[in-house]
Amino acid sequence: MHKRLLPIALAFAALASLASAADAWAGPRRVFIAGDSTAAEYGPERAPRNGWGQQLQGFLDPAAFEVRNHAMGGRSSRSFIEEGRLEPVARELRKGDVLLIQFGHNDAKYEDPRRYNEPGQAYPQWLMRYVSLARERGATPVLLTPVSRRVWDFGSLLDTHARYTQAVRELAAREQVALIDLNASTTDWLRALGDQASKAYFEHVPEREVRDDTHFSVAGATMVACLVVRDWKALDPALGAHVVRDTDCGAPASARADLAAQKNPSSVVHERDLARQQPGPHGGAGTTTAYPLFAEAPGLSFVMRKRVLHKGAGIGLHQHHKDEIYYVLAGRGRYVLDGKVHDVAAGDAMLTRPGSTHAIEQVGEDDLVLLLAYPASPR
Repeated sequence: MHKRLLPIALAFAALASLASAADAWAGPRRVFIAGDSTAAEYGPERAPRNGWGQQLQGFLDPAAFEVRNHAMGGRSSRSFIEEGRLEPVARELRKGDVLLIQFGHNDAKYEDPRRYNEPGQAYPQWLMRYVSLARERGATPVLLTPVSRRVWDFGSLLDTHARYTQAVRELAAREQVALIDLNASTTDWLRALGDQASKAYFEHVPEREVRDDTHFSVAGATMVACLVVRDWKALDPALGAHVVRDTDCGAPASARADLAAQKNPSSVVHERDLARQQPGPHGGAGTTTAYPLFAEAPGLSFVMRKRVLHKGAGIGLHQHHKDEIYYVLAGRGRYVLDGKVHDVAAGDAMLTRPGSTHAIEQVGEDDLVLLLAYPASPR
């Protein structure tokens, strides 16, 4: 479990609540979202803007979970209720359902008394209205801290929700409510991405002079939905059986420290800097161009290279003592594996196991382009 999700005792209390609610399911379990614009639904006319609630269903088996997204742009925990937007949720909410509650962006708008809630008392009091409703209906409330904004200042990501985030954490602990600390997980994610790379996950459209560091692109909304489901699974491991996509997403708070301690650094190379003209390997005919990818990288446990067999070139017959994969990127070839001939072309892959023999020749007018991968020899 993420260290900032919940104290252990609270996590077990949440699990017990979720497990008992599961017994009441009849058909798909409904997941209601009450929140603001960061979770809301948007039509194609608002592209590329997307809310994380819009992408949540894509992570859940629709036979087991049905997402009902009531999030609305511009609403705070106060205005959502005062405008009557919680009423449709109240009418439908029943035993076994889940209510995800995420506000905070608009609660902090001091200049607007219709939405503003000071974080010490008013904000948690309004949030408690949602929690109480869920509990009265036999549903499971889950509080989410407000998702991080993309606001960088001289290389540092600023925390624009500090007091509101803390208020949600304290409310969850005090009232024994399940908590997904979305502010923590999205802050860690954005810091790992960095200033420039994180732009693609928000509504940045230079050709329309749009620079929005609050609302997400499809990629950003999908990532935040992934973080929500990842941390939800930590609260309720039984959820994992109904998650249809991997949730190995985001980055831990330790990511930068881990990078500083990295013994063998990650890197990017360009094949234009690597090209080497060579005769056909293993006694093969003709000439080839080899691209030894990451040949100098220390500690790498495998070898990966690209090889281009020019017209008439080949890799001669040889026996293998290790696993090797060839993948055809372009062109056509004649591949001989253990005495059998296979015609191969772009998209075909060949696996040779220890003890087998193989050879390959280029066929036709176009170069045969191969990607090779095999275990590195001990040094």
